[in-house]
Amino acid sequence: MKILHYEEITPTEVDDMGAEQVTIRWLISPEDGAENFAMRFFEIEPGGKTPLHTHKHEHEVFIIKGEGVVCKEGKEVFIKPGTAIFVPPEEEHCFINKGQDTLQFICLIPSH
Repeated sequence: MKILHYEEITPTEVDDMGAEQVTIRWLISPEDGAENFAMRFFEIEPGGKTPLHTHKHEHEVFIIKGEGVVCKEGKEVFIKPGTAIFVPPEEEHCFINKGQDTLQFICLIPSH
């Protein structure tokens, strides 16, 4: 069993083309023996964003802190703490921090 506080993991900058002011912490990954899911913690600074992109896998997102938008089918949908998001495979999306505080969220993806 792995038990940790997210601040024990050093954040790394997301350097994908189009990412701005985004960091990631891999909280649980295949390296921990997680065979089915990986858990990631993202932080986007005010004015920052993830690139518009797609994945071959689904993922689930839960907003912890901050406000912003998620781009869905060319439209921006407001997100705030408590918002849960399911992104199906191949659906184009991005996250943009449009608030005053750091946007924090958990993202789960398949570990394989």
